[in-house]
Amino acid sequence: MKLNVPLDPTRTGRDAEALDANLRRLIIGQDEAIEQIVNIYQMHRSGMSAAERPLGSFLFLGPTGSGKTRIVEATAESLLKTPRAVIKIDCAEFQHSHEIAKLIGSPPGYLGHRETHPLLCQEVLNQYHTDRVKISFVLFDEIEKASDALWNLLLGILDKATLTLGDNRRVDFSQALIFMTSNLGSSAMEAMMCPKLGFSGLAQSQNETPDARTDEKLSGKISRSGVEAARKKFTPEFMNRLDKIVTFRPLGAAELKKILDIELNFVQQRVFRASGERSFVFTTTEPARQFLLEQGTDTRYGARHLKRAIERLLVQPLSNLIATEQVRGGDWIEVSFASAEEQLSFARRGQGLHLQAMSELIDESLALPLLALANAAAAEAPRSPGVRSSRRL
Repeated sequence: MKLNVPLDPTRTGRDAEALDANLRRLIIGQDEAIEQIVNIYQMHRSGMSAAERPLGSFLFLGPTGSGKTRIVEATAESLLKTPRAVIKIDCAEFQHSHEIAKLIGSPPGYLGHRETHPLLCQEVLNQYHTDRVKISFVLFDEIEKASDALWNLLLGILDKATLTLGDNRRVDFSQALIFMTSNLGSSAMEAMMCPKLGFSGLAQSQNETPDARTDEKLSGKISRSGVEAARKKFTPEFMNRLDKIVTFRPLGAAELKKILDIELNFVQQRVFRASGERSFVFTTTEPARQFLLEQGTDTRYGARHLKRAIERLLVQPLSNLIATEQVRGGDWIEVSFASAEEQLSFARRGQGLHLQAMSELIDESLALPLLALANAAAAEAPRSPGVRSSRRL
């Protein structure tokens, strides 16, 4: 019987859709990188990954603070429930060829052979595997700083998914995702984005409708600039073994505003994780958020500068309030901006709140683990006399 049923190859499976949704909640402004990771994961889940090669190999290019390392940790967190599952190799520590022994161990007969524990052995690679997800995450950070010996080592891993240790043991990378990050070409990228970067561009981005064609053209220029810089640095055989080369765009004010929402939710998670039965909730007014954005916007450092501003201006004062017992379990703390002092101010707006009432004050859409953390705190910690809950947060 002859059929003519149209099929849609653009659809993704349930697991890939869940990963895509999780990454888009945690990573802002880097849609291309998210799509590439989700596509590779979809191939793995469907059993269509290439045999005898890593599941995927990525080179992430772009300026510091644009999310290159964060997206790897977010992927591990989404699939394996912990960002610590990423095996991170700081390539600045491997600028000389003899330092490769840290990764593969010393050969028999060399001094310290038995005392050297290779960083890339099979046990380390598989330590975070679960019954459902057997994927290893290996990140070579700032790969351009490594010696040629490390690049040559990677050739075998990327091509045949195998690594031979100093004692001749074989390590299988066929269930690994290999990530490499680099800041190559970042100066040229920032120069291209200069008119759109900075806090002053926020009002403009809110009042003007971006030209999609202009934006696409700019993205193409940024991508070509990064790839060209990488080709000048790395050998053709190295570049030819990579599955995907993704250029991360510098973050503008609009992206930083969304990242601020995510980071504030992460701070709320830390409150629930650290405080236990003394958990409280804080909210920030719009002027306070604007102040954090102004203090945390620096085109050279991206989201990292914003995180430092939040730690300095919000987390440290909250720590002082907790340590001096000015904040108690069930409190609702409002963070506002005192224009006269040009600093954040803190005031108690409510107390003795049930967990249900606290949950209604929190934006649950941005931070995935928040509910689980609150549930764990509510289940494990003894109840405070002033805080009772009719249901878990």
